[in-house]
Amino acid sequence: MKRFAHSGLHLMANLHEVDLGLTLMTRVDHCQHFCRKVVSDAGLTIVGESFYGFGQGQGVTGALVLAESHLTIHTWPESRYVTLDVFVCNYQEDNSDKASRVFEAVIAAFSPGHVDRFEVQRA
Repeated sequence: MKRFAHSGLHLMANLHEVDLGLTLMTRVDHCQHFCRKVVSDAGLTIVGESFYGFGQGQGVTGALVLAESHLTIHTWPESRYVTLDVFVCNYQEDNSDKASRVFEAVIAAFSPGHVDRFEVQRA
């Protein structure tokens, strides 16, 4: 198996005590637009997507499939809780900074009281 110098960065977070971002947590159109914008602003390429809202005032689940890998988000407004997953493959170039920009932008938008962060270097 050939190893690459920059094979991938997988960033995951559990956002607790979310007070801001209620619109992002409950409005599928707002969440989808926001995720598309932060990915595009970071210079990553969207090749597919699926977002689903569970009803008025309920959570949202969404995924952007990227040429570089993916972003997924799941919200639970009733628990003030969000999960976030950003993974980028780095076979042509190191996209770690782009992944970090997306990750931090999403976290900032929800303004959680507490964040559990996880980082995995994929090989």
